[in-house]
Amino acid sequence: MTTAPDPFAPATLGPLTLKNRFIKAATFEGVTPGGLVTQELIDFHLRPVRGGIAMTTVAYLAIAPEGRTDPGCMWLRPEALPGLRRLTDAIHAEGALVAGQIGHAGPVANAKRNGSASLGPAKMFNPMSMRTTRAIDEAGIARVTEDYARGARLMVEAGFDSIEIHLAHNYLLSSFLSPRFNTRADDWSGSLENRARFAREVVAAVRTEVPATVAVTAKISLNDGVPGGFRPPESTEFAAMLEADGHLDALEMTGGSSLANPIYLFKGDAPRKDFAAALPFPMSLGFKLFGKKFMPSYPFEEAYFRPLALDVRSRVSMPLIFLGGINNLATVRQAMDDGFDFVAMGRAVLREPDLISRMQEGTQTEGQCIHCNRCMVSIYSGSRCVVDAPDPIITSGPVA
Repeated sequence: MTTAPDPFAPATLGPLTLKNRFIKAATFEGVTPGGLVTQELIDFHLRPVRGGIAMTTVAYLAIAPEGRTDPGCMWLRPEALPGLRRLTDAIHAEGALVAGQIGHAGPVANAKRNGSASLGPAKMFNPMSMRTTRAIDEAGIARVTEDYARGARLMVEAGFDSIEIHLAHNYLLSSFLSPRFNTRADDWSGSLENRARFAREVVAAVRTEVPATVAVTAKISLNDGVPGGFRPPESTEFAAMLEADGHLDALEMTGGSSLANPIYLFKGDAPRKDFAAALPFPMSLGFKLFGKKFMPSYPFEEAYFRPLALDVRSRVSMPLIFLGGINNLATVRQAMDDGFDFVAMGRAVLREPDLISRMQEGTQTEGQCIHCNRCMVSIYSGSRCVVDAPDPIITSGPVA
């Protein structure tokens, strides 16, 4: 038997050495008006790294304008480079590393607010934007693949240590994986190998553009939580495909569908009233009428993805980043015992950015997050724990 690693000791992730095994998970910050870096975004990521996190993850960096979730989402272009460089420099000055999550929202994109058609594997109606998603064609797939490569080049220039490719939550690449949403009748649909083709080609394209000194990881869904969606055993098989391709330094495992079941990712209370109050009409009315169906509540439990993640751990040998309901030091140590290499934390360090330092000092073993999930709604005014910081964040504007 091998001894489980100390979560507070340095650890290797591909070409990187992290000062410990704690990663700040990508959580949309909501402070990037015009799709550019602001001081609020920099401060958002400085808080957890000053509180002990080894690497923070910037979310969500779209690779094309139509790939944004909405106009407040950052997208990778030359105008964004100076601000991104200032952000990475600030994190490095604290002795921490910084990852950037790269992706294309696909059918999750708000086409109405973006002013451009959303793309998906097939034509479908999106009730959130009241628009129809357009089926991406072969030329579009080639263009988006190159957009990923171009975006990766810009991230390297901006000084990111790691690039996390978003292959989850029914964003574009994940929607291709889903039997429910991928109803095409060509070589990009049908078998898992066909449905996984787009994602695997993107991963290969990103890896080709990234030097060996930069890590490349991917976030994958273990279960969409949607009838007919992507789920085991296909998700475990997909993880094995990605390992066999040899382009990734680690996999981060998640679940849920931003398109059809977002609360499956978070577990805990479903803040339906808060969303209805925050959304503009007629979306607010629709949420009041159908919110319970779109956003059901799931009881919170520690490490709620553990059974599914253990299936992946038994199938692949590559490094795995464990995510989902990590609030206690005991859960972290259990993850290390289970053979996971890193833990990613979101809500727990959103409420308590210095939680990791307190755990290492021995002054605290459990986070204070109550899993109300009202932080989900705060993305419209600056992501934060609304229990401790109910007032909106005032965004100063882009930082050059």
